[in-house]
Amino acid sequence: MDLIIAAILLAGVLAFAVIRPRGLPEAVAAVPAAVIAVAAGLVPLSDAWAELRELGPTVGFLAAVLVVAHLADEHGVFRYAGRITAGLSRGRPVRLLGAVFVAAALTTAVLSLDATVVLLTPVVLVTAARTGVRSRPPAYASAHLANSASLLLPVSNLTNLLAFAASGLTFLGFAGVMALPWVAVILAEYVAFRWFFRDDLRVRTEPRTNGEDGPAPRYALVVLGLTLAGFAVAQPLGVHPAWVAVAGAIALAVPLRSSPLTLIREANPAFCAFVLALGVVVAAVRVHGLGSLIDHLVPDGEGLGEMLAMAGLAAVLANLLNNLPATLVLLPGVESSPGLLLAMLIGVNVGPNLTYVGSLATLLWRQILHNEDAAPDARVFLRLGLLTVPTALAAGVLALWLALLMI
Repeated sequence: MDLIIAAILLAGVLAFAVIRPRGLPEAVAAVPAAVIAVAAGLVPLSDAWAELRELGPTVGFLAAVLVVAHLADEHGVFRYAGRITAGLSRGRPVRLLGAVFVAAALTTAVLSLDATVVLLTPVVLVTAARTGVRSRPPAYASAHLANSASLLLPVSNLTNLLAFAASGLTFLGFAGVMALPWVAVILAEYVAFRWFFRDDLRVRTEPRTNGEDGPAPRYALVVLGLTLAGFAVAQPLGVHPAWVAVAGAIALAVPLRSSPLTLIREANPAFCAFVLALGVVVAAVRVHGLGSLIDHLVPDGEGLGEMLAMAGLAAVLANLLNNLPATLVLLPGVESSPGLLLAMLIGVNVGPNLTYVGSLATLLWRQILHNEDAAPDARVFLRLGLLTVPTALAAGVLALWLALLMI
């Protein structure tokens, strides 16, 4: 009965997050569900508090990097990226797709997948219109790379931060192991996109407007570069990356004279509360039976076959539960096995490209395209996912296996 109640609470939270009635934040459902889980004894108060303390630094980083991404946008970093992308494309659809792949992959790696979805996607749509290129291929690329290109750095995705904390790797060590899988997944995605959108990539449309020129936002680019370097330097010294992100946010905010209330709003406290509450609800589900089932499904050993099976299991769970709950459920069963841990990460980051509900970033991308009068087609998204997810998973896990052999 406890498992049934916990599962109902989790299902209700996830359904609310997907539907978001009247645009209400996800925390409206998640926080009461967490309170009910504790009040009903599904999770002891001490365990709930321990879960919050464990997730706290990670959520703090999430809030800080959201502010950094917002301030980078205010400095014109994404508009500048759009100008560079348009210039590299020279009005050719294939060149634009390649340029968007590079821009989205770098944005996701450095500023996290939220920056790619929220800030780069509108720029991609405008750039496609200005260069006379169909927007479908680059628009879908921004969604896919927000998920799959988030493998490189611990700071690229909330799932990465959770796995990084359990991996025992240094910041540079994590990046070194995941660099080859990151490249392999992006190349697999690119080849699949070239084939899937082959008709769109042959068509030119009439450019709507000319691109806008302007100086490069050098100060912001330097601050972002120093912030990224700070992540690598601070971690071995025992400094959490959240503090580095806060320092970067302050450096970006000072020239803009940003309002403290604006910065608090951009940190998205409601979403941070959702993540914390979700952790408590997932703990209730795991402790009352789901954890034992998952632990039985986790493969034994760290060979290529076991790693492929682990990535596949993680991808399936990401599309059933959403990738963040899937990570929280799987993590205790794989944290003692580095190969399976990182294979799980490939599964929860690449797997969400199969369905809208696989990640909150994809849901947000769909909402942004609706707002831009460029609504995506669910059937196209699914067909594209059926092509890209299996190939990208296989390429990423094979590359991870090779990277671990070289260590």
